[in-house]
Amino acid sequence: MTLIDRRFREKIVLVGVVSWPRTVDEVEASLDELSLLVDTAGADEVARIIQRRDAPDPATYIGRGKAEELRQVSEEVDADTVVFDEELTPAQQRNLERLLGRTAIDRTAVILDIFAQNAHTEEGRAQVELALSQYRLPRLRGRGVALSQQAGRIGTRGPGETKLEEDRRRIMRRIRKLEEELRELEATRLTQQRSRRRGALRTVSLVGYTNAGKSTLLNRLTDAGVLVENRLFSTLDPRTRRLELPGGETVLMTDTVGFVRKLPHQLVDAFHATLDVVTAADLLLHIVDGSARDPDAQIDAVRSVLSEIGAADVPELLAINKADLAADQAAKLSAAHDGAPTFSALTGEGVPELLRRVADRLRAEDRVVELAVPVGRGDVVAAIHREGEVVGEEYEGETVKVHARLDERGARRFAEFVRR
Repeated sequence: MTLIDRRFREKIVLVGVVSWPRTVDEVEASLDELSLLVDTAGADEVARIIQRRDAPDPATYIGRGKAEELRQVSEEVDADTVVFDEELTPAQQRNLERLLGRTAIDRTAVILDIFAQNAHTEEGRAQVELALSQYRLPRLRGRGVALSQQAGRIGTRGPGETKLEEDRRRIMRRIRKLEEELRELEATRLTQQRSRRRGALRTVSLVGYTNAGKSTLLNRLTDAGVLVENRLFSTLDPRTRRLELPGGETVLMTDTVGFVRKLPHQLVDAFHATLDVVTAADLLLHIVDGSARDPDAQIDAVRSVLSEIGAADVPELLAINKADLAADQAAKLSAAHDGAPTFSALTGEGVPELLRRVADRLRAEDRVVELAVPVGRGDVVAAIHREGEVVGEEYEGETVKVHARLDERGARRFAEFVRR
């Protein structure tokens, strides 16, 4: 797997399709985001085309007539590549490249390329390579020569062979090897997570749309030294740091990969193990860019991914960042979302109140329960000590009566011992 060659910036034409129930404004907003993605990948938008259709054309996605118009526009602006906002089928991609006389790719390919640039840990690189391989495999037919390109154009990264069957066997072997490596890395990470659990520290995961300011917040709170850039997906690899909340509680706070509309399913699948840190969290601190053009759509996109990875039921605290850039909009957004706290990770304004809200929410999620454990079940008593905070313990005949502060997950785990 190679990264994008930034020795020159490609000229890109963007293509979007308006079809029910999407409106022109929604498609324009999605293309604006795609333009940012293209810029992050190291290229420049030079034109865009929007087509209205009841349904995508099976052969070319936009229809042959519109494809001819797209070809003419691409020639006029001397475009290197055409990028579609929706995922193309392998057949559509082949047909378009034949009609346009230049590379045609989709949003998924751009996002995969950006992830390839920004993955730095062993696990992150393996996850991205797995996603890339899964994306490329069904697109091999008739593209053996194209896949052997060594040039740095978006969507053509990675060496390949010219023989189709050899390409397919090689990629399938690589996929199996990457899946095995990721299983081993996942086992190591799960061991680390269990060790943290034994320390009885609560966990808070920062989630949110890409470029919402999660890494900036973690740096301000913990001096984590996480890379911060005003670019999409600048942070892919999770970072966990200790943080003391108001009241003296110590928690583990983790910065996670940012989400985006239409996040490729290959990436969700490949990063599923890494995102276990989200599903296992005691609280999700959902950071929202208060200055964004459509923050509610970003909130919906994040929650959609959280649901996809099984984290929809994890307690969530919504918080509005970048209040220094758009104070009025942040205030309106806060009012629309049950008084969500507003703050600026850059200036520090509102951060103390944010931490108080985090501490209050964690305490609200806890509840003291009474458990009756048989004297011979010392393993259960020890597990209760690991999972929660024991505030009282006494013997009552053949039973150990334990009063412990447990979150909802802990209460479910020891449900058979809880006294009603």
